[in-house]
Amino acid sequence: MLALLSLLSLLPVALTLPLLGFEHARFLGLGDSTDDNSATDTPTALDLASVNATFLKPALFARVAYCSSASITSWSCGAPCQALKNITFLQSGGDEGAIPLYYIAHDGTDNSLVVAHEGTDPKKLLSILNDAQFGLVALNSSRFPDSVGQNITVHDGFQQTFERTADGLLAGVMSGLASTGATKVFVTGHSLGAALATMTGALIKTNVPSSVPVEITGFGLPRGGNEEWANFLDTIGVNFMSNQNDPVPTVPPKFLGFQHSSGEAHIIDPSTPNIVSCPGQDNENCATGNSLLDISIPNHLGPYFNGLSFGGSQCDD
Repeated sequence: MLALLSLLSLLPVALTLPLLGFEHARFLGLGDSTDDNSATDTPTALDLASVNATFLKPALFARVAYCSSASITSWSCGAPCQALKNITFLQSGGDEGAIPLYYIAHDGTDNSLVVAHEGTDPKKLLSILNDAQFGLVALNSSRFPDSVGQNITVHDGFQQTFERTADGLLAGVMSGLASTGATKVFVTGHSLGAALATMTGALIKTNVPSSVPVEITGFGLPRGGNEEWANFLDTIGVNFMSNQNDPVPTVPPKFLGFQHSSGEAHIIDPSTPNIVSCPGQDNENCATGNSLLDISIPNHLGPYFNGLSFGGSQCDD
């Protein structure tokens, strides 16, 4: 009975986790967290100015993506919208369920276009099911011609979710670049939104002129594909931030063939702040090396740095 009660006590935690391939073996500690293709180089400290330069703007826009479509359209979502000035909303899509919300906006401060994806909403079953389809399938290389012949496989649920909005989103970006004269593109998201941002960012970079920089930044990013996908993302350039003992960046697990790209910044302590840059792919001195016996679901939402957290509770609606 005590054993049963112990298992039942885990249910609230398990049910509030974005599933993201966090299958039973991993949750029960039966899987490995590192293997031979995990980097082992020593991380280097990042000062707050460097962190802000790379991550602050994407974090603020990713936070807005958790708010309702109506409040984003009118840019009246409360604190997340108020933290960003000189913004013009351009387009949104998705149904905040099987098709997670995305939006496109123009930032007049630096004349950039921003694409932000909503993360997993654990209160909405369809959103969670996008995450749960965690088998590896072939990348749709027709969207990424440079990937042909590289044996790239990606998370099935992420790719299916990405495909539901890819055409309309790309058309919106191309139209937005033409109408605003924006000179660069930022793509961002948290959790599932971060996984979608890697695919969206790669798609945009494939289609815009090489003179238009595309910066891809994620928070609480799960693994999205195999080592070949990670290598492909390294050629594009992705930055992502993991927070303390958040388990989401460690799933789906490496023993199923998944691999993170390079570009991780890991928060050891947000109050100091103590944030490090993690060399290589899946550096075992950062999120990949976290113990399964010391996970923290709250770390997934934050705060990350500068007191920033993610989730619908940040929005007025």
